[in-house]
Order: sequence, then structure tokens, then C-alpha cells
Amino acid sequence: MELTSLPTEIYLTHPQRSLGKVHLDWLPQPGAYLEHEDKTYTVLERRHRYQLKGGRYQLHQIALYVQASTWVGERTLWQGRWVIGDASCRLNAHSELIRCAVNPDGPCQDCRFYEPAD
Repeated sequence: MELTSLPTEIYLTHPQRSLGKVHLDWLPQPGAYLEHEDKTYTVLERRHRYQLKGGRYQLHQIALYVQASTWVGERTLWQGRWVIGDASCRLNAHSELIRCAVNPDGPCQDCRFYEPAD
């Protein structure tokens, strides 16, 4: 069985629920973006599930744990990589997964906590 033909279960982390099974033609790594049913998700974790067959363990299924990407349209190029929100703010996490601690859901525009970075 080829890796790309394995069923991949997609789990949303918040609220916790399954988004269904798909067959992907690539193996997304944590931090990658995944399009599923016209929505964009960020891959947080990838787990492999094995099954014992003929005295050997074989890769049976892949599970992806994702979060909804609410940043679509709101990201900044910072030191050669894309980060969520306004990277010029001192409070920005400079992360592909979280915007900042005080306003994680955003938006950054007109945020009352904005502080210019030094």
C-alpha cells in the first residue's frame, strides 16, 4: 500500500471533532496549511497508526490534528517566513500558529493592545 493511498482522518482541535476521512496525495507536516471543504486549516500534529499484519507492523492510517486558520488575509512576512497578524507589534508571537497572547483571535487592525516593536 502506498503512503499516499492511506486514509487520513482529520481532527479539529477546537471544538474537538472529526472533519472526516480523506485520501491525500502528500504528507502534511505540522505548520503546513490544509484545504478541506473550502476552509483552510493549520496542521498542528500528525500521528501514524499501525496495524499488526503477518507478524509485522504496517502503517494503517494517518491522523491529522488541525486548527481553523482565522488569519486568512492577515499575515505578515517576517524574517523570511509568514506569521499571523502584524509583525510590527511588540506583542506579536511571530508564529504561524498563534497571533499573540493578548488578542489571539484578532484582528490586529485597530487592536487596543498594539505596541510598536523597538
